[in-house]
Amino acid sequence: MSDKPTPRGAAGGLDSGDRIPDGRNFLDPSHPDQVHTPAKGREWTDRRIDTRKGMWGATSGPGDTSGYGGIVRTVEISGNSERPYGGWFDEVADRMAELVPDFSDGLTVVDRGEITFFVRSEKLLELVEVLRDDDALRFESCTSLTCVHYPHMAGREMHVVYNLLSMTHNRRIRLEVALADPGQEDVARTGRSDVDSLPHVPSVVSVYPHADWQEREAWDMFGVIFDGHPALTRILMPDDWVGHPQRKDYPLGGIPIEYKGAVVPPPDQRRSYN
Repeated sequence: MSDKPTPRGAAGGLDSGDRIPDGRNFLDPSHPDQVHTPAKGREWTDRRIDTRKGMWGATSGPGDTSGYGGIVRTVEISGNSERPYGGWFDEVADRMAELVPDFSDGLTVVDRGEITFFVRSEKLLELVEVLRDDDALRFESCTSLTCVHYPHMAGREMHVVYNLLSMTHNRRIRLEVALADPGQEDVARTGRSDVDSLPHVPSVVSVYPHADWQEREAWDMFGVIFDGHPALTRILMPDDWVGHPQRKDYPLGGIPIEYKGAVVPPPDQRRSYN
C-alpha cells in the first residue's frame, strides 16, 4: 500500500495501491484521468436549500443545548459549471452530446472532483443505452439510483439521481433528472391514487437490470413513477401504506400501537434498571 494520500478525483474509491498497465499508481494526481481544472460556477436562482441554526442544524423543537446556538449556516447546492470542465470530463460530455443531441436540460455541475449531468427526462433512456454501449464511454453499471426531494424548487421538486461506473475506463459520472411534482403536499394527507399527479420518469431496467429494486425503493420512499418498470410495487413499506416516507413534506410522527396487557411508562421513567 502506498504512503501517498489519496486525491479527491473522479476515480475515488480505489485503493491507493491500484495500478494501471503502465505501472503508475492510478491515483497519482499526475495521471491524465486525475487532472481536473476547477470549473467556474454560475449562479442560479434556487441554489439555497436551507438555513440551519446551532450545532446540529435544528430548525424547530426545544432549541440547541450544545452551547453553539448562535451558529447560522446556509446550505447551498453547487452552481452550473462552465467549459472546460477539466480532465476527461470534457471528452465524455462531447461524446454524449454527439450521440444524443439535446440530452441536457441546461445544467452540468463539477464539484469536488465529480461531474453531474442534468438530463431531460424524455432523453434519459436513449442516453443510458449510449453510455453503456459506446466504446468511448462504456458505463456498464448503474451502481446506485435514488431520489432527492427539493420542495423549494418550483417545477423541479423531485430529482432522480443515477450514479454510473465505467469498469472499462475506470470512470464515474452522475446523471440527474429534475421532475415537477404537482400537488406534492396532498400525498401524505390524502394518499392519492392518481398516478398522473405523481412525477414520472422512464425506467432504466431494460438497460441496467440491477436497477429493478432501486427503482422500487425510489417509488416506495419518494412516489416517483418509473414508466416501463416490470413490477413497480412497494419494497419496504406495506402495500396499503399511505404516502411516501422520505419526502420532506411527509409528516413526522409516531405510529399508534395498541399494546395488550402492557403499560408504556412516561419517557423520563423508561431507563430504569431497578
